[in-house]
Amino acid sequence: MDAIADRALRPEAAPERTPVPPFDLVIFGASGDLALRKLFPALAQRNREGVLPEESRILAIVRKPEDIEGLPKQVANRLNEEGLAAEQIAAFLRRLTVVQADALKPETFGALKTALGDSERVRSFYLSTPPELFIPICQNLAKADILTPTSRVILEKPLGHDLASAREINDAVAAILPESRTYRIDHYLGKETVQNLLVLRFANTLFERSWSSRDIDNVQITVAETVGLESRAGYYDKAGHMRDMVQNHLMQLLTLFAIEPPNMLEAGAVRDEKIKVLKALRPIVGPDVQRYTVRGQYGPGQMDGQRVRGYTDELGFASNTETFVAIRCEIDNWRWAGVPIYLRTGKRMAQRYSEIAVTFKPVPHSIFGGGSCDRLDANRLIIRLQPNDGVQLQLMMKVPGSGRLKVVPRQLDLRYSTAFDERTPDAYERLLTDVIRGDQTLFMHRDEVEQAWAWVDPIIAGWQDYSLHPHRYPAGSWGPSQAIGLIEREGRSWADPDLI
Repeated sequence: MDAIADRALRPEAAPERTPVPPFDLVIFGASGDLALRKLFPALAQRNREGVLPEESRILAIVRKPEDIEGLPKQVANRLNEEGLAAEQIAAFLRRLTVVQADALKPETFGALKTALGDSERVRSFYLSTPPELFIPICQNLAKADILTPTSRVILEKPLGHDLASAREINDAVAAILPESRTYRIDHYLGKETVQNLLVLRFANTLFERSWSSRDIDNVQITVAETVGLESRAGYYDKAGHMRDMVQNHLMQLLTLFAIEPPNMLEAGAVRDEKIKVLKALRPIVGPDVQRYTVRGQYGPGQMDGQRVRGYTDELGFASNTETFVAIRCEIDNWRWAGVPIYLRTGKRMAQRYSEIAVTFKPVPHSIFGGGSCDRLDANRLIIRLQPNDGVQLQLMMKVPGSGRLKVVPRQLDLRYSTAFDERTPDAYERLLTDVIRGDQTLFMHRDEVEQAWAWVDPIIAGWQDYSLHPHRYPAGSWGPSQAIGLIEREGRSWADPDLI
């Protein structure tokens, strides 16, 4: 007993930092927003922690000659903003080689081949580019004889514009690289709390036994953003929020929440269960699109006390592109039949947060009468992805005191920031090193991507067929009133984002 107590009182050991094999990571679109904001900082943090072997290199592909000298300065400035020390930035830049090449000009890939040399290190090619460049880049890599038996390709979302274009990309890439070396990335799968969702379910009997329609009343998945268009206007107005967020991020959160227990935590086993969930999603087609979906577009409003423009004002012209989507869906299988799952995501929302809220069924009968409580609130589990990553469980508790019994709802609160001393790594830190290690568990199989498109496409078509224009909502609100009606007409309400 003393040994157990002593072990409990000792500070936790630092998390394991397992070095990856020697590698060359080639980033196409290296001067773009994603690379500068996420990829280079993630790699620099891993370098600071000693995870990257000394001989490993990062090759940044740029199209403009001025970026050959300009990109390292941009990277250094970004890493400085991230709080890295000067010597850490310098150490990272020593790994960086800038190569000029054009994705659409195969003759320019010779410079990349020369820079890579004859090394037998793992080669990973990150395509941080628009999806229309995925095919020519892969084809030009093959033509230039750059791909080796250990080469891997990383495809950023969105993978295509619809099911047909996604299949075209998948088929073209499959003709060059096998599925085992193709990594379709969704950074939400790299978030600590998303990974912890699997641990919460499958390492705790308490939750797994109640994780079904027997005990759960409804599930809400919300991804709310406060930002507007920023620098993504050209892409975003063609895509819209359904393609930009629902088809990938929310579908992945839904599958991880609802999967059956895989026989092991291994890429194939996890992916198989996720695909089963997607195939069990009840289609929303025809007139059901009007009943079970809401699309919105933000107008002028207030954000942090400042007046902000509406979507079309930011864009500069009229548009019917949605910036908000709410959907009521169901999974038709034995575990989840009859449980409504509400999806909600939008731009220019009142707060920035992402969470899964699980509301359990109420107790069948309250024994606490006589004014001891106004009502017994149903237990609710909140899995918060960002910010304030953590897990919260709402329970009914007795108010202390010797007077009349009074019962109120209170929260058990576990936050990463207080439960662990370690810095919570960015999702890309985990995902990039997983690619180098050859671990596909947190990446999407082509069947997942195509099945998600097969479910989303009829909804988008229904919006067009029934001329369902986006409902306006003021920036800084929780979306159009129709989204509130979507859930309240069934006697439910959206979870309060201020609970955690």
